[in-house]
Amino acid sequence: MLRVGINGYGTIGKRVADAVRSQPDMEVAGVAKVSPDYVALGAAEAEYPLYAVDEDRTDGFREAGVDLAGTVDELVADSDVVVDATPSGIGEQNRPLYERHDTPALFQGGEDATVAEVSFNARANYEEAADADYVRVVSCNTTGLSRLVAPIHEDYGIEKVRTTLVRRGGDPNQTGRGPINDAVPDPVSIPSHHGPDVQTVFPELDIDTIGLKVPTTMMHVHAVNITLEEVPDSVEEVRDRLREENRLLLIPDYAGIDGAGTLKDLALDAGRPRGDIWENCIWEESITVEGKDLYCMQAIHQESDVVPENVDAIRSVTGLLEGPESRALTNETLGIGLGRLDEPENRTADRQTAD
Repeated sequence: MLRVGINGYGTIGKRVADAVRSQPDMEVAGVAKVSPDYVALGAAEAEYPLYAVDEDRTDGFREAGVDLAGTVDELVADSDVVVDATPSGIGEQNRPLYERHDTPALFQGGEDATVAEVSFNARANYEEAADADYVRVVSCNTTGLSRLVAPIHEDYGIEKVRTTLVRRGGDPNQTGRGPINDAVPDPVSIPSHHGPDVQTVFPELDIDTIGLKVPTTMMHVHAVNITLEEVPDSVEEVRDRLREENRLLLIPDYAGIDGAGTLKDLALDAGRPRGDIWENCIWEESITVEGKDLYCMQAIHQESDVVPENVDAIRSVTGLLEGPESRALTNETLGIGLGRLDEPENRTADRQTAD
């Protein structure tokens, strides 16, 4: 069993910990927290060994009645690999800790690409992370775009990608984020950082992105235009191709899913933990082909779509499995593509999988 330490137990860290626990070839060595907040109490209730980020923080945990297994330095020493899920910028500061213990580490997409040897997407470049010591799992938006681009690029070739990203203002627990009542170009300049970030996975891809931040905590929405090198025979051919991808979820028109809110409601009804949606949600009717131009709209659940990517990245850096085998096992253990959210007859299967 591979021992995985989780440094940072917030939005991403707690989801990765649960995903790691569900894998047959991994176990959670422990999770590290800054303070004994409600999330730390949740980790203790879930029976994860809990570590403080440094010795100076231990008294606060003890005063709150929270038992500690040690400090993060001890967690890193006891782990075969560490998933760094700390806030943006902190991961870079933590890298010397991992180097000191000679422990491979995964960083999240909020870090600069230079923090790691490889920017990782399980569908696009799994093999590139093999035997790397430091890997960056790209952000939720970059993950979503990479998953979509990969099969399209393989089957038709891509001349150009243009995407407008309508981004949520903050996650549900980020009370200090915004905007509150506005729509804000973020940034005003073009391209937004998302295009160059996709190019860390697809270096030769010609892509431009525009970012817009709006007052919602639900999901990001992408409006995508891809100019293809080869013209598909039909739009249905493209839809069928995308349906073959487990981490792409085509939402049919009959389902009545008119936005991110109903997608989240669907996930909760399906018994998904925390209402998580690990897949890209592509509105089937939005998939349009006009000559060489392919259009579609997709929603990306920013709290969870990178979770299966972290699991696969763990296997890649440690050599546990090849890409297709790892993705299949991750999909099976998390319930991705088993009882698909877009198939109403499989809602019961989804609920049983989540249980």
